[in-house]
Amino acid sequence: MHGPPLKFVNDLSEHPVQNPNSETIFCLMQTVVRSGGKFLRLLLSFAVGGLLGDVFLHLLPEAWNHIESLGPEMHSKHLTLGLWVLLGMFSFVILEIMFAASQERKEVQLNNNTQSIDKCFQNGKEASNSRFLCNGNSPYHETHSNSHQKNGIINHSANKPHALNEIEVLQTIHITGYLNLMANSIDNFTHGLAVAGSFLVGIKMGMLTTFAILIHEIPHEIGDFAILLKSGFNPWNAAKAQVSTATIGILGAVVALSSDSADKLGSCTSWILPFTSGGFLNIALVNVLPDLLKEKDPWESVKQMLCLCGGIGVMALVNVFSH
Repeated sequence: MHGPPLKFVNDLSEHPVQNPNSETIFCLMQTVVRSGGKFLRLLLSFAVGGLLGDVFLHLLPEAWNHIESLGPEMHSKHLTLGLWVLLGMFSFVILEIMFAASQERKEVQLNNNTQSIDKCFQNGKEASNSRFLCNGNSPYHETHSNSHQKNGIINHSANKPHALNEIEVLQTIHITGYLNLMANSIDNFTHGLAVAGSFLVGIKMGMLTTFAILIHEIPHEIGDFAILLKSGFNPWNAAKAQVSTATIGILGAVVALSSDSADKLGSCTSWILPFTSGGFLNIALVNVLPDLLKEKDPWESVKQMLCLCGGIGVMALVNVFSH
């Protein structure tokens, strides 16, 4: 028998979910494609405000409420909460540094391979002294429609534009998008815990929790979508990436339903809220906001600041009405 979920699990039930809303995503796709960079920067400003509002108006207050419910060890637990926030921030910084170093080595290798491909061509034709370099030894996926056999050797003419396009694609995806997906995956795990914990209380509570999560979803959806676009994802890949992170919520639900003790579940997962807060702070203030500060047009800066405040305001209103 499963007892009623811990207060921490109930608190999670009101946390905004990152599960994608298909209609919202497709509308954003069309708007972003038609409007260009200015609209994307406004969306990014809204995303920064939404992330800051989520951290300071929901995630951290819920974590503090959980600590206060523990009783006499409040002071040491508050210290632990702060350490988890810092750990979340620095974990994302370390991941970004590691990814940047790996990406730099990859780009050097790609540049060398590009030079090798260039040697295969002279005025758009394959160089006569580079046959074996171009005979299928390129690390890129090449088309072989121009293949021919000579002296028992199949010669595949490298499709140079296609190879260069692959290099460009590999170099455009920024670590910010992956970090955002990682943070959302962790966050979605808590959403699964919340929904499953609410249904353990009763069907009515579970339905109300699900409805509240769906309402919370929209501002996060807009912000996450903008961050992925800024990181180099095309609209369709951004939508698919958000769908993939939503599946982590199922894992959270399975963990909640399979736990024998709600108290044990709450103590084991209490680090998730502050850790995720640190990750969101890193994404908003380190990866997204600096690009917005480069804006030269004063009027665009004003609009971006209004969107940022709008993101905070929306999260505040959603949290007020959800309580």
